[in-house]
Amino acid sequence: MLEVQEYFRRVIAFKKFAESMLARHESSVQRVITIEHTYKELKDLNVKQDELLRQSLRCIENSLFRAAHVLAFAGLMDFLEEKLAQDGFATLKRARPNWLIRNLEDLREKIPDHQIIEVLNEIGYCSKTEKKALHGLLNKRNECAHPSDYYPNLNETLGYVSEIISRISSLQKKWLQSG
Repeated sequence: MLEVQEYFRRVIAFKKFAESMLARHESSVQRVITIEHTYKELKDLNVKQDELLRQSLRCIENSLFRAAHVLAFAGLMDFLEEKLAQDGFATLKRARPNWLIRNLEDLREKIPDHQIIEVLNEIGYCSKTEKKALHGLLNKRNECAHPSDYYPNLNETLGYVSEIISRISSLQKKWLQSG
């Protein structure tokens, strides 16, 4: 007779195997598993960023694709805003002395996402190519967050969230090397 622990181990192993098999089918929501593996490689996310990205993955699992876009982008923006706040906004204030930013809440309430991305490029936190990619992600988020005829499917959403995670990872590595 097998012990309970051995049964439990086998159930877990079967679950992982079944999920990997289901993830191969194009319309399977189990494909989220591939993003979760990438997600686990991210380092130094704060609690809010972690929760926003996890909620995005849960939205995909529940076929809430527009919501998944919005939540993933919110996680990205929190990550970018935290970077700007890292030095007490000193670098940001040198680039934009007219922006009256005292704290993160001011930044989030007063400055549109598009302008935040622009200034990230100007102060050297992202390249011109990265800036364009971030603007593209913002445009896609806007299509999902506002009334439009855009209804992303599973594949588009998986790609979008995967790109968000990849961009965060890439920027983290870049910033660690430079700073």
